[in-house]
Amino acid sequence: MVLFTVATWLNPCVGQPSEGSIMKRLFASAFLLLGSVGVTQAQVSAPTLNIDRGNVAQEFSATSAAKATLQSDLAVADTFSAPAAKPANTFRAPVVATALALPLDNAEPAAPSPRPRFLYGGRDDYRWQLGIAASWLRFRSSVFNANAIGINTSVVYFTNDWFGVEGNITAVFASTIFANEHVKITTYGAGPKIARRQKQWEPWLHAIFGGAHEQPQVIGQGRNSYAIKAGGGGDYRWNPRISFRLEGDYVRTGFFSQSQNSFQIAGGVVFHF
Repeated sequence: MVLFTVATWLNPCVGQPSEGSIMKRLFASAFLLLGSVGVTQAQVSAPTLNIDRGNVAQEFSATSAAKATLQSDLAVADTFSAPAAKPANTFRAPVVATALALPLDNAEPAAPSPRPRFLYGGRDDYRWQLGIAASWLRFRSSVFNANAIGINTSVVYFTNDWFGVEGNITAVFASTIFANEHVKITTYGAGPKIARRQKQWEPWLHAIFGGAHEQPQVIGQGRNSYAIKAGGGGDYRWNPRISFRLEGDYVRTGFFSQSQNSFQIAGGVVFHF
């Protein structure tokens, strides 16, 4: 619009243009062209200058908000990081872990005491036996006969599940003979014992070698003699500690310079330990 007005002003009349008028027009056109270019550049560059000048806000990285966000991020990162190891206390007493520190619920029960076991045998049982029994002895000799009643005791140690070593003492008493003389007969000795040790019944055999003592005194004769006892019996196991016993034996003695063949039976209790 401006260029059209200026061109009209420079060329007011229509006609054959002169050479001077043509030069004026060229000069005016060049001037206008330069002016329009300058105005256009001013219009394009002006908003940029206004924006730069009007951007009074600081860069976000330089603001306090950015610093606060950065600090909070570091704090969160610190919360997830592993805590620093505490310095070791070289003067602290060492901690000793023992089984007593375990809770009672988790503690294992104490193992039961092992049952007695033979050194060579495969059956679990006690090695020792103590037998106490009432005894009856039928004593027969050329001097006197007697039915004597007393007590029979024995102690046995088993070296394995079938063989043992026994010590035996028997003391019996009978009614008076002669001039109110009391009859007393004692046998003692030791020997082997063989037993078949079952869970409830225990049959056995034994042989006892030792001596004997009798009373009353016979004129011209001694009161001591050898004694051999051989026989057997059976034990009934009532519980692991107690059995009941019944036995019978042949008893040979040598009183009065003679030999006596007697018979003995006994019954009682056996203790195992």
